[in-house]
Amino acid sequence: MSALPPVNAAAMSSADLAALTPAQRARVIYTQARSEVSDRLWQAALGDGGEEGRSGDRFNAAGRLGGLADLLGGVDRSATGRTDSLLSSFTTLMLPEQRGEPSTCGGVGLAGPGTALDPDADAAARSGSGGDGHGDTAAQASAGLSAGPNARYSGALGAAAQRTGLPAPALASIIDAEAAKGADGSWQAYSRNARSSAAGLGQFISSTWLGEARREGTWLNAMANERGWLDQRGRIRPGARSDLLALRYDPVASIEATADYARANLDGLRKAGVAVGSSVEQLAHAAYLGHHLGQGDAVRFYRGEIGSDRARVLLNAQIGTEKASRRIAAAGSAVSAHRAWLLDYVGRNVRPQAFTS
Repeated sequence: MSALPPVNAAAMSSADLAALTPAQRARVIYTQARSEVSDRLWQAALGDGGEEGRSGDRFNAAGRLGGLADLLGGVDRSATGRTDSLLSSFTTLMLPEQRGEPSTCGGVGLAGPGTALDPDADAAARSGSGGDGHGDTAAQASAGLSAGPNARYSGALGAAAQRTGLPAPALASIIDAEAAKGADGSWQAYSRNARSSAAGLGQFISSTWLGEARREGTWLNAMANERGWLDQRGRIRPGARSDLLALRYDPVASIEATADYARANLDGLRKAGVAVGSSVEQLAHAAYLGHHLGQGDAVRFYRGEIGSDRARVLLNAQIGTEKASRRIAAAGSAVSAHRAWLLDYVGRNVRPQAFTS
């Protein structure tokens, strides 16, 4: 079935929405509603070990539903009960027609105002400058990088790799495993997962992205401070959350945040005593496991300490209950099934050698 191209629905203006056909408007609103409901469902399902639970960020229901309220025409965000009721009715109405929708939709979506870091951000990524005035160092860091159809992002990858000390091919392979792709393999900056809040090239869910914005020393934290989105205590200012989340669709911001998150996960794994290795492939795989599972579950995965119940939850979340049940039955246990699936997925999809010249 055809799927709506991923959009930054929260950043769409009323004029953008009015320009769509009624069917397109319904799909945009549905996608936003489903994503916001998924924020809650994934947090409840994955618990403290999953991405939604890790940051400790808790927003009230009105804050979570702000994007949908905007699309529906200015629903009062303080009217939590009324918004929840509207959302419940709307999703109940729409779900029967949308079952079976792929979890990530490829293609370039409808870009609303304010989604880019600056008016020239995407052009900078395409030109290979990284947009930060450090084109020479970025070029040096990406000297061994072969990005193929994603060559326009070589500069941004090189700048992020040089800043964090990660091999550029490793960083590229993480992005490649996460981002939706066009027919030619090109990464789609406006990727959006319809079954969770994951968005952008790095597929960051909302809570993890906001957590990285609050974490001192990250590129995103520096940007959030520069834009005045954080208060003196490092908390996200009221009204800044939408702008900050929209930044996930900026390719430079997403690449930089992916590099910071990878660096933190590798450091955390090593601090926990995990031998992650030193080859480019080993670093890429370890960083991706941290990106995919969250640092806590990644440590437990390496140690073989993920229990049966947790393994089942994780596998259900990734491939669906029916497929997970079949794999568990074939493997003899949820732990074995989840481990086999994840190792196979990482081996097939996180391939830094594909980005090495």
